[in-house]
Amino acid sequence: MSHTTTTATLAVDGGTPVSADPVPMVRVDITDADTDAALRVLHSGMLAQGARVAAFEERFAAMTGARHAAACANGTCALQLAYRPLFAPGDDVLCPAWTYIATASMISARGARPIFCDADPDTYTIDVADAEARLTPRTSAIAVTHLYGAPANIDAVETLARRHGLKIIYDAAQAHLATWRGKGIGAFGDAVTYSFYPTKNMTTGEGGMVTTNSPDLDSACRRLRSHGETEKYVHESIGFNYRMSDVEAAIGFSQLDRLEAATARRRENARALDSMIDTIPGLTPPRAPIGGEHVYHLYVVRLEPGAHRVDRDRFVEALRAEGVQSAVHYPRSTHRQPAFSSLPSVELPVADRLARSLFCVPVHPGLTEQQIKAVGEALAKVAGAYAA
Repeated sequence: MSHTTTTATLAVDGGTPVSADPVPMVRVDITDADTDAALRVLHSGMLAQGARVAAFEERFAAMTGARHAAACANGTCALQLAYRPLFAPGDDVLCPAWTYIATASMISARGARPIFCDADPDTYTIDVADAEARLTPRTSAIAVTHLYGAPANIDAVETLARRHGLKIIYDAAQAHLATWRGKGIGAFGDAVTYSFYPTKNMTTGEGGMVTTNSPDLDSACRRLRSHGETEKYVHESIGFNYRMSDVEAAIGFSQLDRLEAATARRRENARALDSMIDTIPGLTPPRAPIGGEHVYHLYVVRLEPGAHRVDRDRFVEALRAEGVQSAVHYPRSTHRQPAFSSLPSVELPVADRLARSLFCVPVHPGLTEQQIKAVGEALAKVAGAYAA
């Protein structure tokens, strides 16, 4: 099963496309082992959260460097479960403007106020110096996205948090198995949240996870995901029904069998793309901060200002016409979303610039060497045709 994108009708200058069959942007990888695992649960008749969820949690925690992991319904629920114990309504929470909306919207859903911070111009993760400049007397936490598969600068984030007594929540929805200085990113911060949406580096269909080194926070997340329940029909607090089913957990546990190999293949594909893009003027490949190891959920290319006679959207349209599916993540910075129009206006020039200059090309582990080559050739052809 693959994600499809609208393809333009004409290649560059009306010529022959580099690739006759479109190179897919993503591929959802469900194997016979995954379906067999799900079927075993279905045949058992025990479908709700149970033994398979517990096994999935234990294995996922170990693979990400965390002591504890609590599974839940999806990545947005994971953010809610992590946010609720770590800051209160009325608090201010630093967060990146350059991220998917859920990182910020769940701060608002908690009754707190997101304080948008600009992006690092090279790694696209939060600019920690800019974040420090935006502290307010009510700031109690910082939410940080490990974006596109690249870890944020964890050393800088944790130094900032210690200096000002902030809680740290990392949104790792796009960063399964990313590392910082050789350690899994689940080993850092107060909580780390993950998503298992179908297009992520691994999937359970839908699903999420909160990892933490704190047994108290782990217990709080477990209570919250199941109506505040501490034992059957004993509810110590108000909570939600954010449980993961054993069917989903069985798929996730099976996917973990090949996540490390799939991640290695993503990195191999990214290295091949890097070597090709490095020879193309006006295009910049993705980079992780020094100390971080990228897992390339998305391979994000930056179109340098003034290097081409077309804008990013026309460049992407031409790539599609060449048979290379591509996407824009994101066409609008989060602080520019209408949902946040009631917040004080803030100028974040790097985030606004990224919204005009970034686009993604295929990097997933299902690509062949020929398809990777086709991506590089299409990028070179389009960049050359529209060079300023």
